[in-house]
Amino acid sequence: MSSAGIGDQVRALVFDVFGTVVDWRSSVIKAGEQLSQETGQTVDWPGFAEEWRRVGYHEQIARIRAGTAPYETTDVFMRHKLDELIPKYGIRGLSEQQIDWLHKVWHRLDPWTDSVKGLTRLKKKFVIATLSNGNVALLTNMAKHGGLPWDAILSAELVEKFKPEPEMYLSAGRFLGLPMDQVMMTAAHLRDLYASREHGMKTGFVRRDPEWGPNGKIEGEPDRARIDVAATSFLDLADQLGA
Repeated sequence: MSSAGIGDQVRALVFDVFGTVVDWRSSVIKAGEQLSQETGQTVDWPGFAEEWRRVGYHEQIARIRAGTAPYETTDVFMRHKLDELIPKYGIRGLSEQQIDWLHKVWHRLDPWTDSVKGLTRLKKKFVIATLSNGNVALLTNMAKHGGLPWDAILSAELVEKFKPEPEMYLSAGRFLGLPMDQVMMTAAHLRDLYASREHGMKTGFVRRDPEWGPNGKIEGEPDRARIDVAATSFLDLADQLGA
């Protein structure tokens, strides 16, 4: 089936957000460098950002999914990790206001350069919504900051489960009132897409190599038996889906 044919079958696109829609890495590093200018402290902000995201975010979600930690929203456990990282990276003398400002950088992540234009085009043909492990306030504030034109905010907070739990993917069809095969999961992360495929969703892969960092290990090439559309940007995705 051609991409255009799939575009005629799909009624909604739901999006992974961190790394797919927004550039979390550069945004966190930029905020950290601004804090360094204010405080005069030299910090390994690329390392800080990587540990905050890869360890603080992914490992805590894994613990919650395994039942070894209680459910908490992204905002809560990312603040816990920040409180660990500040002394680990030798940062001293921050006010509570400065710490809160740094914590809320996740509410101010900048979109990739094609995100707003691409989403605006896609919105003309499809319902577009987040399907993110981020909590509702975080995703709402991020949309306001970056001008992301979502029709709806779908969040792990609404089901108190994190991807790749089935409840997250199934909630997309339930909240949007659509059969699962009329919803396309859109992400830069193949594991997310493969998991959504198991629950009947269409899959759209958008390559975001910079999300993995200069030394990061990219997941590899998509398995085209499990990926309906592979695109280089949201604009390319819109082209392929006829939006």
